[in-house]
Amino acid sequence: MTIKVLHLITGLGTGGAERMLTRLATRLDDPGITQGVISMTGPGTFGPTLAAAGVAVHDLGMARGSLDPRGLLRLIGLLRRERPDVLMTWLYHADFLGTVATLVPGTARALVWNLRCSDMDAARYGRLSRVLAAASRRPAVVLANSQAGQRFHSGLGYRPRAWRVIPNGIDTDVFRPVSGARAALRTAAGLPEEAMVLGVVARVDAMKGHDVFLRAFARLRARFPTVHAVLIGAGTPALPVVPGVVALGERGDVQDLLPGLDGLVSPSLFGEGFSNVICEAMACGVPVVATEVGDAALIVGPTGRTAAPNDVAALTGAMEALVGLPTVERQALGAAARRRVSETWALPLVLERYAALFRELA
Repeated sequence: MTIKVLHLITGLGTGGAERMLTRLATRLDDPGITQGVISMTGPGTFGPTLAAAGVAVHDLGMARGSLDPRGLLRLIGLLRRERPDVLMTWLYHADFLGTVATLVPGTARALVWNLRCSDMDAARYGRLSRVLAAASRRPAVVLANSQAGQRFHSGLGYRPRAWRVIPNGIDTDVFRPVSGARAALRTAAGLPEEAMVLGVVARVDAMKGHDVFLRAFARLRARFPTVHAVLIGAGTPALPVVPGVVALGERGDVQDLLPGLDGLVSPSLFGEGFSNVICEAMACGVPVVATEVGDAALIVGPTGRTAAPNDVAALTGAMEALVGLPTVERQALGAAARRRVSETWALPLVLERYAALFRELA
C-alpha cells in the first residue's frame, strides 16, 4: 500500500519550517510514501526546489495574513481529488485552514498539526491560538519540533488526542567541517586570516536578539579587543555600526561560511523551538553560545555555553567563557558538537521518525 501525504503550509519563503518541510519532502527515500506540498501563498523560495525534485507543489493563491474563503474552497477541492491518507499542516494559519477543510467528508483520512515554535507573538496570534487550542482534539496527532514547544502549547490549553515530538533534521553531509572555510569567511568579511571570529546567523527580527548581542559584544571586546563578529542574515547591514562587527547580509552560502567561525552565538529572546542554525553550526564543528530559548540548552548540552535570554551580562559571560578557552579546547568542543548532532539529529534519523508516524496513521 502506498501512503499519500500532503503538507499544507502558510508559504514557502525562507524559514526554518519551510526548510525542514523541503528536506522531508525531497529526502525521505521510502517507496511506500508519496508526498506533495500545498502552499497557501505561492511558491516562495522553496517551491522551485521542491518541483525540481519531482514533488508536486500546489498554490492556493491566498494573500499572506488572509483566510480568504476562496482559498478554503480550493483546498477542499484539492483534498477531495487527491484523497491523502495524511494531511500535515505547518504553522498556525495552515493548522486552522486544514482543520476547517477536513471537516468536509472525503478530504483526508488523518490530520496532523506540526508546531514549529516554543511561544508566539500574542498580538499577532492570540485570537487564533485560542481557536486552535479549542480545536486541538480534532487532529489525530499534534506534533512539535521541540519539548519546549509542547510545554508552551500545553500551557495555552492544547489538549490533543496524542502528542509527538520530532526535532528538526540536519544534513551532516552539507553542514560539516570544510577545509579552507576559515580563510573564505575572513575574505568575505574583510578580516585578517588569524582573527578570532564569532558569528550570528539570523534575519533581523525582534525575536532574534541582535540588539542584546551587540551590547554584549561591545563588553566582550573591551576584554578581548582582537575578537571580531560577523552578522549573516537579511537586514543585518542596517543594524547600528559597532567596532569589530561586520554585517554580510543575506547569503546563499551559509553552509560554506559557518565552518569558518570560531564560535556561533544565538542570542534569541523568544520564539525558537528547535533552532536549525545552532545544530547546523554544531554539525560544522563550531561550538555554540546560545540563550536558553526553546530547546537550545538541550541541543548544546556540554558542547558549548548557554545564557539566560535578554541578559547582556549573562551573554557576555558565556561568550567570554568560550573565547577564553585555549584553541585546542575550543576545537575539542566543536568536534564533540558535531558528534552530538550526528548521533541524535542527523537527517536520516529524523526522516525515519516521520516515516514511522505516517505509517502509524495510515
